[in-house]
Amino acid sequence: MSIFVPESPGLLLAANSTIPTMLKQILAKIPRKSTKSNPIYSDGNNSTTTTTDVNNNGSFTNTCNVISSRLNVVKKMSSSIFPTSGNNNNDMIQPHLPFKDVQNSDKIKLLISKLNLCSKIYDFNDQDKDITSKDQKRQILIEILDFLVSESIKLTEPAMSAICRMCGANLFREFPPKPNGCSPRGESEDDDLWFDPAWTHLQLVYEILLRFVSYSSLDPKTAKLYIDHSFLLKLLNLFDSEDPRERECLKSVLHRIYGKFMVHRPFIRMGVSNIIYKFVFETEKHNGIAELLEIFGSVISGFALPLKKEHKMFLLKALIPLHKPKSIGVYHHQLTYCVVQFIEKEPKLTSVVINGLLKYWPVTNSQKQLMFLSELEELLELIRTDEFEKIMVPLFRRISCCLDSYHFQVAERAHFLWNNEHIHHLIMCNRQVIMPIVFSSLQRNSNNHWNRTVLNLTQNVMKMFHEVDEPLVISCQGKFEEDKSATTAVAERRRLTWEHLEEVAGGGGGGGFRLPVVGSVSGLEKSGATCVVSC
Repeated sequence: MSIFVPESPGLLLAANSTIPTMLKQILAKIPRKSTKSNPIYSDGNNSTTTTTDVNNNGSFTNTCNVISSRLNVVKKMSSSIFPTSGNNNNDMIQPHLPFKDVQNSDKIKLLISKLNLCSKIYDFNDQDKDITSKDQKRQILIEILDFLVSESIKLTEPAMSAICRMCGANLFREFPPKPNGCSPRGESEDDDLWFDPAWTHLQLVYEILLRFVSYSSLDPKTAKLYIDHSFLLKLLNLFDSEDPRERECLKSVLHRIYGKFMVHRPFIRMGVSNIIYKFVFETEKHNGIAELLEIFGSVISGFALPLKKEHKMFLLKALIPLHKPKSIGVYHHQLTYCVVQFIEKEPKLTSVVINGLLKYWPVTNSQKQLMFLSELEELLELIRTDEFEKIMVPLFRRISCCLDSYHFQVAERAHFLWNNEHIHHLIMCNRQVIMPIVFSSLQRNSNNHWNRTVLNLTQNVMKMFHEVDEPLVISCQGKFEEDKSATTAVAERRRLTWEHLEEVAGGGGGGGFRLPVVGSVSGLEKSGATCVVSC
C-alpha cells in the first residue's frame, strides 16, 4: 500500500519560515502507523509478516522520495525569497592569477583581490628588505594598470572602493619635517633635490589613480562616495612632496578630478587657498606652489563672466600676497600667468592688481625687482586708459627709482618699458603728469651713470620726450635746475653748520661749550650756544 501525502497550505507557508521550521511542518504531515492496524502485532504468521515488511519498506521509500522532492522545491523558493549572502573571502580569487586565466565575469573579483594585496606597504629605506615581495607587488601593480588601460569594463562600486583604498594606503603619508634653517626651494636650485626611494611603486599607483579618474564610464555620483573631501584634502597635502616627479603626477590627477567632479570644485579652490595662506603668512615653505598655480591657470581661464565674488577674493587674498615671499622666483612665471588670466577676464581689476604689486614691491632685492618689472609690463599691455590714470602717479614714482638704480639690469629693464608700443602711447598721452616724476632720474643718469648701456637708453628716452613735447622738457629742465640749486644750498648750509659745531667743540675752555651729559640738561642750553641744522 502506497502512502499519499496531500498538498498542504503548510508547505507554501513554509517558504516564509526558516528551514528547521519547514522540516517540522513537513514531517508532521507524514501519517504514523498505529499498532492496531499493524499485522505484525495482530498475527503471528511469518509469511504474512515478511510480506507486510516488504510492502511497508516500499511505502516508506516512496514517502522519503516525496519528502526529498518537496524539500528541494522549498529550498528553491526559499533561496529566491531570501538570497544567500556568500562569504566575500570565498568569492575572492587568488590575486596571483593572471587576468587572462579567468572568465570575464570574474575579472572584477580578481581586480579587487589584486588591489587588496597591493595595499600592503613596504619599507624602501632598507633596499635589501623584502626584495621578493616588493618586486611581486610591482608586477601586480603593472597588471592592474594594464587591465584598466586595455579593458573596457564598467567598474563596480566595490572596485571603486578598492582602488581608492589601495591608492590612499600607498600615497597618503607624512613627510619628514623641514629644517628651520633650510632655504626655500629654488634658492639653491637643483642641489637639494630629493627623490622618493619608493617611486617604483608610487609611480604605478599614481598612474592607476589617474586612469581611474579619467575613466569615461566612471559615474561621478558614485565615485564621489570614495573620492570625498577627506581624500582630496590628503591629496592636496601631498603637493608638499620634495620629489618633483610626484608633484607632476599630482598635478595631472588633481586637474582631472577638478574637471570630472564638479561638486568638489569649491572645496578644491578653498583647499588651495588655505595652502597659499599658510605659505605666505606663516611658513614660507612649500614645494608645490608652482604646480598648484599651474593647475589654477587653466581653471581661471574657465571662469564664467561676470566673475564671482569668491573668484575675486582668491585674486586679492591669495594671488597678490604671493608676491611677498623671498622664494617667488620658483613660481613667478605661473603666478604671472594666473594674474594675467584674471585681467583678461575683467580688465577693470588691473589697477587693483598693480596697487597690490606696489604694496609688495622689493626695495633692496634686485632679482625680485626684475621679476616685478617683467610682470608689470605684461599688465600694462592689457590696461585701459581709465585704469592707467588711476595708478600712474604711484607707479611711475616706483619706476623712477628703478631708472637710476645702481644695479644696471634693473635700470635697463625699467627703460625697456618705453620700447613697448602700448606703454609708450600711454606715457606720452599722460606726459604732463609722468615726465616731471621721472625727469630727475633720467637727468641724473645722463650725468653720471656708470653703465654705458643705461646711458644710451636714457638718451633715447629723453629724445622721445623732446620729439613729442620739447617745451615740457625745457620746463622740467628748469625745475630740475632749481631743485638742484636748492639742494646744493641746503647741503652747503648743513656743511657750514657742522664746521661751526666742530670749531665750538674743539675751541678749548674759553668757548664754554660742553658735550651733553645723559640725564642732565643739554650742554648747549647751559652754554647758551644755539645750533640750527637744516636738513
